Amino acid sequence: MNKTHEAMWKELDLDLGAHEALLTVLGRFYNDIYLSQSGRLQGMEYLDFVMGEVHGLRIREIQEARSAGRKVMGLFCVFVPEELILALDGICVGLCAGAEAGFDAAERHLPRNTCPLIKSFFGFRLARLCPYTSSCDLVIGETTCDGKKKAYELFGDFQPTYVMEVPQSKSAAARVLFRTEMDRLRETLERLTGRILEPQRLRDAIRLVNRRRSALNRLAALRAAEPAPISGRDALLINQVAFYDDPVRFTETVERLCAELEERVQKGEGVAPPRTKRILVSGCPMAVPNWKLPYVIEGSGAVIVGEESCVGARHTRDLVSEQAETVDGMLDALCDRYLRIDCATFTPNPERLDNIVRMARELHADGVIHYALEFCQPYAIESKKVENRLAAEGIPFLRVETGYSLEDIEPLRTRVEAFLETI
Repeated sequence: MNKTHEAMWKELDLDLGAHEALLTVLGRFYNDIYLSQSGRLQGMEYLDFVMGEVHGLRIREIQEARSAGRKVMGLFCVFVPEELILALDGICVGLCAGAEAGFDAAERHLPRNTCPLIKSFFGFRLARLCPYTSSCDLVIGETTCDGKKKAYELFGDFQPTYVMEVPQSKSAAARVLFRTEMDRLRETLERLTGRILEPQRLRDAIRLVNRRRSALNRLAALRAAEPAPISGRDALLINQVAFYDDPVRFTETVERLCAELEERVQKGEGVAPPRTKRILVSGCPMAVPNWKLPYVIEGSGAVIVGEESCVGARHTRDLVSEQAETVDGMLDALCDRYLRIDCATFTPNPERLDNIVRMARELHADGVIHYALEFCQPYAIESKKVENRLAAEGIPFLRVETGYSLEDIEPLRTRVEAFLETI
């Protein structure tokens, strides 16, 4: 353990022994899943470095920024408008939420049959294992499912928490509600940061986040090439790091990766042989270090060519209009963009079905694997509509429901291998 980091972690009140054990396990896990791959892009070395220092140098950067007066906001959902935070000189970070660490502590407050994502972010905090959560001046939640909105009520006992209401439909009335929530969040952030939202700063923030989304969309489009030029594991990692890294540095890195990918596509090079079965993964988000399903799919001889997920296309698909000149006009544009997200929280939600079919066609996917976390009712229930639509389109479909435990990895592998044989 780096002793410099150890002092910082101690200041953040982490459980040093448990944290060291966690990082040791995650290091081995990362080596087995990522560093064991062949044919990786040279540019992935930066992502490997970021993951190696994800609780180290990046946290130090954040602490230095806090010392300079900047505020840190922890986000758990793609509905929270990063542009507002950045425009007020805030820092956005994702929360630790992809492993079973801290589940015992979380289950003293939450039902056992709570979704693993919720138990994980709660457990990481209670077990004092996440330096990102410990660095937050405010955690910003949202009401995208009953589990999260009720968990935030309890989470607020341990850390300053703000909950943004997300409507459940896309009606005119729902749009009014969400636009009001934009104003309420703006006022909260202005009070916290001591700044006033200025038009030029908001315009710059919109352009920055649009540039990052555009870079990730460019990368996603390149995955349509045959043979696949990047593994699904590496593409997922890139999308995961987007929630943690400095947005300017990260965007420049992805743009360089895309240039390297374009050269690979032009040469007809790939990470898997031509005619390898191509899979689109659809459904719930995969937070670091939730890499189980991609590892199983690609370890079974397929290649993942897209993620219809909040850690994937749902996060990056749409850009914010840059035409508005006033703060109110830009807030309208933000509201319109974020309401185009096709989360399963919405009812009805036909846009998501259309987007899954479009992605499958554009990426030349041979089949779709729909991933739902255990006890995630919105995605688990909506998977039936996805199945019916894909059946009508003649696209092979497999429904998977699992958690963070590795105990079911072999049964999961058997199901995936059987599905790949059918296509």
